[in-house]
Amino acid sequence: MTFSRKPAKARPPLGEPALYNYAVKALGRRMRTEAELRRLLISRAGPGERGEADVRAVVARLKEQRFLDDTSYAETYARLRQENEKFGARRVRQDLRQKGLRSDLVEKTLAASYGETNEEALARQHLERKRIKKPENEKETARVMRRLVAAGFSTGVIYKILRRWEVPEESLAGLESMGEEPREE
Repeated sequence: MTFSRKPAKARPPLGEPALYNYAVKALGRRMRTEAELRRLLISRAGPGERGEADVRAVVARLKEQRFLDDTSYAETYARLRQENEKFGARRVRQDLRQKGLRSDLVEKTLAASYGETNEEALARQHLERKRIKKPENEKETARVMRRLVAAGFSTGVIYKILRRWEVPEESLAGLESMGEEPREE
């Protein structure tokens, strides 16, 4: 037996005042980049040139009122990911680019946030936060390596940590194929 869903009611397109209220409520729920907010507003705006003009007007008004600021968003996002999640700069760079921020803004923000950071100490804090213990065999070593790569740490730092844990060289040699630097898009 299959359950069928009722088709969602078509929402009427919003004009500029309603779009502004919608945008303020969306920003009240969580911080957003300009690109994220534009995508959200375009889905609710009227069709054609009039809808696009309304979205541009709302975004300009929000920027003027300082409700929408990509620079402060990037700084806050990078600081929180570094302090709370203990993520490396690569992971934060990837996340900020996915959110639609300009590359020059991302690089400037990461240079300010991660410029003086000891990547090895941050990686150790990440391992501690995730309660990851010293690996006992090759399979666990590979798991630790994958977790640290996903968290945005360089393979050089990862190998340094594994060597300090006195992981056997044959386990590290097995990771060489996996240890290639991830490509950034």
